[in-house]
Amino acid sequence: MNQDLIPTLCDQVRQACAESKPVCIQGGNSKSFFGRASQGDVLRVSGHQGVISYEPSELVLRARAGTRLTEIEQLLDEQQQMLAFEPPHFGANSTLGGAIATGLSGPRRPFSGAARDFVLGTGIINGKGEALGFGGQVMKNVAGYDLSRFMCGALGTLGLITDVSVKVLPKPEVDYTLKQVCSQREAIARFTQWHRKPLPLSAACWHDEHLYVRLSGSEAASRQAQHQLGDNILEPLPEFWTSLRDHQHAFFKRDLPLWRLSVPPASPPLALQGDWLIDWGGAQRWLYSDEPADRIRRLASDVGGHAMLFRHNDDVDEVFHPLPDGLLALHRRLKAALDPHAIFNPGRMYKGV
Repeated sequence: MNQDLIPTLCDQVRQACAESKPVCIQGGNSKSFFGRASQGDVLRVSGHQGVISYEPSELVLRARAGTRLTEIEQLLDEQQQMLAFEPPHFGANSTLGGAIATGLSGPRRPFSGAARDFVLGTGIINGKGEALGFGGQVMKNVAGYDLSRFMCGALGTLGLITDVSVKVLPKPEVDYTLKQVCSQREAIARFTQWHRKPLPLSAACWHDEHLYVRLSGSEAASRQAQHQLGDNILEPLPEFWTSLRDHQHAFFKRDLPLWRLSVPPASPPLALQGDWLIDWGGAQRWLYSDEPADRIRRLASDVGGHAMLFRHNDDVDEVFHPLPDGLLALHRRLKAALDPHAIFNPGRMYKGV
């Protein structure tokens, strides 16, 4: 279904500005849990949908923000192509706009790139109700601020995303999964060692004394990597990586506070009590723990990382890792420039932003 609602959305934003009423931007509502509590009247974008253009030979797709990820992935699959950052869905109604606004990436992220690495351009509605376009449909270096990529991970605080141009990649010939038994410390050491080798890695995680590695590429390259890693390859396990991507894995099905720590991948296990799942070859670490938020964040900072409370943030006011004063001031200036009336998702990331 193709439906262009930009004129209607611009009118709604201008009305919110005139009445000084904040709005909560909502697409498929699959990631409403992410970040701090939403404020304002719901501004629905899910009806603004449809693929605007797709050039398989150029590896470029442009679609409206309300277009469902399942629709985009089905279209790409017909051409044996994919969204290489493997965006989490967290629900059947997950949209392209939500994927870019949250900036979340799946298991393939450390080997192919993050969501923002594949954003070529965006259309937005700013805080004055003006429809603007940034970037383009080719990869190139630019001078100054790359506003298209600023939208990635901004949680809608800088503007309402109307459409996105993304670079897509060919799907690998095969995906195989290798499984080994080892401790968390051993897994991190192996991930670090393997990442230095020319192996066709596309995902690497550890949980409950088991290490999982996905090998993607040609049949020959995957089999050769199997011999180098010294273990048998299990048959394709796409459902395992999908469950990890969308938090349907048994590890995530607990009604407890879930922390997401981003740290240098070779960092040794952190001295925090709780249940761990290691993803991204050691760079993304999920933790259920009763330890104080300050201690979790301090230990993450000590190794050059940061920590956020990903789910169940009722007891922690600051969901994201606190920013240094200078960086927070920059966020506020950028917010003021693009959203002068502060109507878009106020406080969704940080207080006053």
